[in-house]
Amino acid sequence: MFQSVFYEDYETGYVRETFGRTVTETDVVMHAGQTGDFYPHHMDAEWCKTQDFGQRIAHGTLIFSMGIGMSAGAVNPEAFSYGYDRLRFIKPVFIGDTIRVRITIREKHDHPKRPEFGMVTEQCEIFNQHGAVVLACDHLLMVKKKPNA
Repeated sequence: MFQSVFYEDYETGYVRETFGRTVTETDVVMHAGQTGDFYPHHMDAEWCKTQDFGQRIAHGTLIFSMGIGMSAGAVNPEAFSYGYDRLRFIKPVFIGDTIRVRITIREKHDHPKRPEFGMVTEQCEIFNQHGAVVLACDHLLMVKKKPNA
């Protein structure tokens, strides 16, 4: 369940992918209730028929949350999330779309102030069932170095 992965164990270029998950109307409604985002783009099917996409779109923040959750399968007690950079909602996700996530270790470097840690940047890309990237961001991890490294 818990696996220690230290800074030195991360390799740039390493890729992992998740299985898919279909976005449901319940997901969209629950997210609206949790966030208070009841914009018509997400909630009003009739109004959306008059707009460019022709149907309701899932919240970008919902797709971000789902994708990050899908990619967080194993707990690494030697690392923690430092945050996310360069978050972009590239294409709309519709109710009924199936998303999957690809994580690529993009870069790593020493922490500028804490020599016992390194920083790892994971490029996160969320794809729809057609293979189009719908969301992209960088996940920053602060990772403990091996003792006596």
